[in-house]
Amino acid sequence: MRQEPSAFERIKLLQGDITKLAVDAIVNAANETLLGGGGVDGAIHRAAGPGLREECARLGGCSPGEAKITAGHDLPARHVIHTVGPRWRGGGAGEEETLAACYRNSLALAEMRGLETMAFPSISTGVFGFPIERAAPIALRNTLEWLEAHKLPVVVTFVAFSERDLAIYQAAHLQLRG
Repeated sequence: MRQEPSAFERIKLLQGDITKLAVDAIVNAANETLLGGGGVDGAIHRAAGPGLREECARLGGCSPGEAKITAGHDLPARHVIHTVGPRWRGGGAGEEETLAACYRNSLALAEMRGLETMAFPSISTGVFGFPIERAAPIALRNTLEWLEAHKLPVVVTFVAFSERDLAIYQAAHLQLRG
């Protein structure tokens, strides 16, 4: 009899281009308009084509910590889950709680839609300025807690932009293992 993978084993880490992944959903580190921007957001909008912007325009924006879902359009991913991370203001403005909400709400949306595979970028660590050394443990801890309590999604991949970012996520992942 095959044993189910642990919540820890359901988390994958890789360096690469999130727009190339053929998963049920990729997560977009969006801005509040959902109409595209820089970094991951711009890359996702460019790769998805104009249909994504048109669909996002009908959503009426998104508040920090919330998540909304669209089709993947021209992406290999079937869906895009858009979440707006916090802008770093030094750590005393609820940034950590808002970032945690981004992950929990994205995971909840994936579960509601019955999605088995999803991929996250490092939310808020680019132009929004959240220190990745603080963001990675929040992302991984909240995801691990979700996976311990839920069957979906089955696999969650964190996609790091650089080797340095991947190393930070790997170190945080090992710390969670205890």
